[in-house]
This record gives sequence, C-alpha cells and structure tokens, in this order.
Amino acid sequence: MWSIEDVLSELKEEDRKKEKSGGLPPGFRFHPTDEELITFYLASKVFTHPPPPPPDYPNLRPLTTSTSFFAPPVDIPEVDLNRCEPWDLPERAKMGEREWYFYSVRDRKYPTGLRTNRATGSGYWKATGKDRHVYATASSNHNNNNYKKKKGSYNYHDGDHELALIGMKKTLVFYQGRAPRGVKTPWVMHEYRLDGHFSSFRLSSSKVHLLFSSLS
Repeated sequence: MWSIEDVLSELKEEDRKKEKSGGLPPGFRFHPTDEELITFYLASKVFTHPPPPPPDYPNLRPLTTSTSFFAPPVDIPEVDLNRCEPWDLPERAKMGEREWYFYSVRDRKYPTGLRTNRATGSGYWKATGKDRHVYATASSNHNNNNYKKKKGSYNYHDGDHELALIGMKKTLVFYQGRAPRGVKTPWVMHEYRLDGHFSSFRLSSSKVHLLFSSLS
C-alpha cells in the first residue's frame, strides 16, 4: 500500500517527465521527419498567413486556423545560438533525452553579407557536408536523392512522380576554440530552413531568418 508521500512523489515524477517531454502526453515521443519539421513546425512558426500548397499537393500545409498558423501543442523554445554553448542547450530545449529541438534566428556575420555568425563564447559551429534538400513527398517509395530539378520550378521528378521542394537541411559540428585550430567535439546540430515552395511567399519581417534546429 502506498503512503500519501509515495503518491505525491509519483505525481511529481510524472510532472517532471511531462515537462521534459515538452508537454506531450505520457507514452508519446517527439520524433518528426524532416518534412514534418519544416511543414508543421518551421513554416507554422514563420508565416503570418497560410500560403497555398504546392500544385498537386493540396494536403501539404502547416496546421492552420482560419487566419493564422499555429504550431502543434509541443513546447519548442527560441534560443540565441551565439549566446549558448551546446552543453547548455538541452536544458533550454525543455524536452528530449538524446535529441533536442529549438528555434533560432540567423545572425548575419556581416550586415550586408550572407554568411551566418556561428561563434559562441567557447567555440563555433562548422558546417559539414552538403546541404540536403527536403521535399514534400507524395509517396513513401520515393528516394529524394535521385530527383532532378525542372527548370523554372520548385518541383523535382524522376520521370513518373513529382516532389515539391520545401526546405534545406544543414549539418554542423561544434568545435571548441577558434578557427582554424578548434578542437572537434561530439556535438552535432541539424539546421532546417525554408526553401523552394515555402520561400516564395510573404514572410513576417521579424521571422525571415528563423531557423529550426535539432541537437544530438
């Protein structure tokens, strides 16, 4: 038989687990695909009004109300990556045990340039490999890496099927110290940004450079 103290302790533990899960009900895990991250989270965060879906993809749209987007009931915070070290981000992210998710605003290295400032107080994030395309898939049998772009279009095709380009995914590794003598660490971040179809619509001026990242 449980005492009152045992019951209260168990309830506190459940509250702690729920807080760590970002508000998800017990038993649920936040493990979205790249397409879902961009469609249902980043686009929902960025757009002030719902854009129409790509041609032939009527079901591709972030969750909406009649006048504005809203994100699913998951607590994903905004963080300043230039002021946070990677080992501080799990606590800021509020949920996750091996992967953590958060929004961030791109900080330009130079006011008139395109390069992103990726330095922190103790090191810097360095991109590795090529950026990967993220598509709105019409079939689970598609291999996104085999699609060729149609001239003047945001859609890709393999001869029989078409996919709509909706975003890009960049992989970064954290180095301690200063370039070019930084020491590589195990911290890896995947950065998502809107592109293709979603990049062609009007954005909120304060969120044009909003990014969505996952840390592992």
